[in-house]
Amino acid sequence: MRSARIRRTRDACAVALASALALTALTACGTSSSGDDDGGSEGSGSSDPTAPLDPKTKVTLTIDCMPPTAKAAELKEWKEDVAAFNRTYPNVTIQGRSTPGQCLEPPRFTAMLKAKSQPDVFYTYFTDLPQVLDNDGAADITAYVNEKTVPLLKDIDPNVLGSLKHDGKLYGLPTSNYTMGLLINRKLFEDAGLDPDAPPRTWEEVRAAAKRIAALGNGVAGFGEYSAGNTGGWHFTAQMYSLGGDVVDASGERAAFNTDLGKRIARNLHAMRWEDDSMGRTQLLQWGDLQKQIATDKLGMFLAAPDDIAYMVQQLGAKYENFGMGPIPGGKATLAGGNNYMIKKGISGDRIKAAIAWLNFKNLTVGKGQFDWARAKADGLPVGVPQPNFWLNDSKAKDDAARVEHATMPVANFRAFMGNPVPGKAEPPKAQEVYKILDNVMSGILTNKDADIDKLLATAESQVNQILAAR
Repeated sequence: MRSARIRRTRDACAVALASALALTALTACGTSSSGDDDGGSEGSGSSDPTAPLDPKTKVTLTIDCMPPTAKAAELKEWKEDVAAFNRTYPNVTIQGRSTPGQCLEPPRFTAMLKAKSQPDVFYTYFTDLPQVLDNDGAADITAYVNEKTVPLLKDIDPNVLGSLKHDGKLYGLPTSNYTMGLLINRKLFEDAGLDPDAPPRTWEEVRAAAKRIAALGNGVAGFGEYSAGNTGGWHFTAQMYSLGGDVVDASGERAAFNTDLGKRIARNLHAMRWEDDSMGRTQLLQWGDLQKQIATDKLGMFLAAPDDIAYMVQQLGAKYENFGMGPIPGGKATLAGGNNYMIKKGISGDRIKAAIAWLNFKNLTVGKGQFDWARAKADGLPVGVPQPNFWLNDSKAKDDAARVEHATMPVANFRAFMGNPVPGKAEPPKAQEVYKILDNVMSGILTNKDADIDKLLATAESQVNQILAAR
């Protein structure tokens, strides 16, 4: 989802309108972007889309997801980055937008697309591309993105860029990505006599470890799972991927989870819940619930992305050293997702060039912008989380070294995760609708001791096929 739609709602946008910046003029939230007019300020620029923006060309850009005032350190860094960017591009005016509520709240996002009121540069999840294209919302930036405008383009994971392409055309640039692994509570592992530096690598090992952790008593669960708010279906998909399965077939037209593998996963979860009593008695959980449990030493492990740890420390008062991470059990593939920015269709070529120049500076330059780990440490922000991790080659080596040098958390706790990479796999078509249906499978398994697993999967299969047929 965020792609995980629920998980990312805590990201770099949310909460309330930020105060007007000294360095950036803040447009009122909800106003339309500057659209396809010239704003009365653009120069003639260059007609060649492959050429970088002329620093003398006057451009005004509205940009989504400026940090709100509640995120003081992030907002400080935004202001610093605008100032640094303007030293190279003094005639580009950045108008940052903060959004009340959630930066990418699904109903608001859909309404914005339909009203064509998105900013010039707007924030999306990887899975939003079909919806954006259906609403004719994003510019094709293929001709504008090259190694002159994005010098480290060759070092960005092509699988990440592939999530932003349709029919060979590029519609966005990444800001972060994630893959799922097994997040563990190191204290509970040690209390149960397990090695926190060697998290379980198979689902059989997960089950065995969960029993030992649950045997500690005092309301501790060994393993946790979601089953509501689309998150149950999201995690059922992750488990299918981990063992080499799928939830939708290669054609994108048929469900693929009502198989021996799907039944095996469902029966294993049912056994852990009802035979082993290792998953806790409180169910119908969704994003945020498992984080609270593991942060308070009431849960041994669950599937997550690494940045959950930063959230638990910053928002829930947990300590970095209490957590560790291993690759997703099974190891065939892991669910991957992420976030990016797209550029509004219809704006001028100079605005597109300015947008790409900003995104390159802010999000796609090792040692600068979001990858300035020395600054992040000085500002009290988390350093050492192994994602975003879309770099390859020399860029990856440099970024990894800087994370370790400036780490504010014990990066060794991630060694099992980082040292055993699992291929990432994108979310299925119509992911949120599919996940909502698969929530019923997960909730049935985890709330009903007498659940008919074959019937749950068959019913879900029929419903997903109907959703996919409506494409």
